[in-house]
Amino acid sequence: MNDQKNLLLAIVASLIILLIFQYFFPGEQPKSSGNKNQNNLVEEVTNETFVPKTRNEALKEDARIFLSSSSRLKGSISLKGARIDDIILRDYKENIYSDSPLVTLMSPKNTIKPYFAEFGWLAPQSNIDVPKDEAIWIIIKGKELSPSKSVILEWKSPDNLIFNRKISIDNNFLFTFEDTVKNNTTTTQTLQQYGRIRRTGTPETSGFYILHEGPIGVLYNRLIEPDYEDLLEESQSINSDGGWIGITDKYWLAALIPNQKNKITGTFKSSIKNNKEMYEANYKSSLLEIPPGKEIRVISNLFIGAKEVSLLDQYAETLSINMFDRAVDFGWFYVITKPLFKLLHWFSSIFGNVGLSILALTIVIRIILFPLANKSFKSMSKMKVLTPKIQEIRERYKNDKLKMQQEIMLMYRNEKVNPLSGCLPILIQIPIFFALYKVLFVTLETRHEPFFGWIRDLSAPDPTTIFNLFGLLSFTPPSFLLIGVWPILMALTMFLQTKLNPTPPDPLQAKIMTYLPVVFLFLFATFPAGLVIYWTWNNVLSIGQQWIIMKRTS
Repeated sequence: MNDQKNLLLAIVASLIILLIFQYFFPGEQPKSSGNKNQNNLVEEVTNETFVPKTRNEALKEDARIFLSSSSRLKGSISLKGARIDDIILRDYKENIYSDSPLVTLMSPKNTIKPYFAEFGWLAPQSNIDVPKDEAIWIIIKGKELSPSKSVILEWKSPDNLIFNRKISIDNNFLFTFEDTVKNNTTTTQTLQQYGRIRRTGTPETSGFYILHEGPIGVLYNRLIEPDYEDLLEESQSINSDGGWIGITDKYWLAALIPNQKNKITGTFKSSIKNNKEMYEANYKSSLLEIPPGKEIRVISNLFIGAKEVSLLDQYAETLSINMFDRAVDFGWFYVITKPLFKLLHWFSSIFGNVGLSILALTIVIRIILFPLANKSFKSMSKMKVLTPKIQEIRERYKNDKLKMQQEIMLMYRNEKVNPLSGCLPILIQIPIFFALYKVLFVTLETRHEPFFGWIRDLSAPDPTTIFNLFGLLSFTPPSFLLIGVWPILMALTMFLQTKLNPTPPDPLQAKIMTYLPVVFLFLFATFPAGLVIYWTWNNVLSIGQQWIIMKRTS
C-alpha cells in the first residue's frame, strides 16, 4: 500500500514538474513534414534602400474600394491585385481602456509588417497574361462595399481573356469572391485559380505552449498546424478536396476557403525578403479548361475577423467547411472543451456576466461529478478516522514490512475502505480542468470581460500583488512575484482541503502535501483570473461537501 501511495505521489509530482517546465521552458515543436528549404522558393533579398512607409502613406498609393460603416470591418481593398490589405475590427479594442485603438489585422505592402490576402490566376501551360498580384483591376459597378452592396471588377488580358470579379461581404467577417473568366480566344485555355495570405515579420505570440498561433488549415480532413519556425526550415504541401487554409492569432483569423467541391493543393511556406521573414498560406485549384467562346465561374470565400465560435459554426454549416471551428484551439480534449464552451456561452446569455457564468458552470461540473466525489469524500473521511489505527500497525510491525502491509490491507477490507477511491475524481477532473483552461484561455468569451471588484479582464491574470500591498505601494515587483488576491484565496482553500484529508502516514508525503498549495500559488498566479476563480470556487464547494460528509461519518 505504501508503494502505491509513493507511486501516486510521484505521478502527481512529475505532472506538476512537467507543467512548470513546459510553461517556462517550452520545447521545440515537432517539425512538419514537407519539402526542404531548397524546394521552398526561399527568396534571399538584401535591399538596404528599402524604407517602409507608414500605414497611411501606403494606403494612399493605390486606388481603393472602401468598406461601408455598416460593416463590422473597417478598411478598404486595393485595386492593385484586388488585394485585401486594410482591415480593422470595429468591435474589438487592443486593451480594456476607453482610449484603446481598434484591433488592426491586415496592412498593405511596403509597410513595416505587411499582412494581406488576395486571389489570382495562373496559366501554367502557356505564356498568356492573367491577373496576378500586381494586376490593376477596373471598377465596373459600385464604389463602396457593404453587406447590402457588392462591387464588380474587371481585368482584360491582351490575349482576349476577360476576368470579372464580384466581391461581396456579409454582416460579419466573410468575403465572397465570384470570379468569371470568358475565353474570347480561338483556342482552349487552361488556367489555375489561387488564393494566398502573406504575412511579413514573425509576430509576437502569447508564448504559451498549449496554444497554436501561426499557419493553420484543414486539408485532406486533417488539422494542420505548423509553427512559424517550422516553415523557416521546410515547406508543406497537401492535396485536398476542399478544406481551408490561413494564419491564426490567439483571437483572430485570416482564412482562405475555396469551393468545398473543388480539388486543391494547399501550401505553407516561408521566404526571406529585405532581411525579414515572410510567411505564406496558399492554395491552387486543379487545372481548369475553358474552350473558345466559353466561360467558367469560380466562387471562393475569405474569412478575416474574430474567432467567434458561433460564427465559425455557422459558416461551417452553410458552406460545408470541415472542422472550421478548429480555428479555435480547443486542444486534445475537444469533446469536452467544445461542450463546456457552449454551456459557458449559454450561462453568459442568462447572467450577463462571464464570471458568474464560470461559477454556475463549476456547480454543474460538481453535480456531474457528485456521485464519484461523494464516494471519494466518504472514503477519505473513513481513512481519517482510521489514521490512528494505521499508525499503530506501522509502529507494531515497523521491522516487518510485509506483515505491516498485510495487516493494513486486512483492516481496509474489514472496514470496507478503498484507499485509492479518493484519486478517481481527481483523475477525472484533470481533463475537465485542462478543457476549461482551454475555454477560458483561447476563446473570446472571457477576453476583456470584467468580474466584480478589481478583475477587469477574466482572460488576464489577477492584476494585484501582495508584494506592493495590493496597490497601496507605488512599487511594481518582478513578474514572478505578481501574486494576486484570487491566487491567494485559491491556495488557502487548497490548504484547507489538505487539512480535511487524512494525513499521509509517511512524514515526507505529509510535508509535500503541506507545501503543495504554495507551489500552486505561484503557478496559478500566472493563469487567467477566470480559471483561478473557477478553481477557488470548486475548492469551496469541495470543502463544504467534504465537511458535511465528515460530520455524518464522525
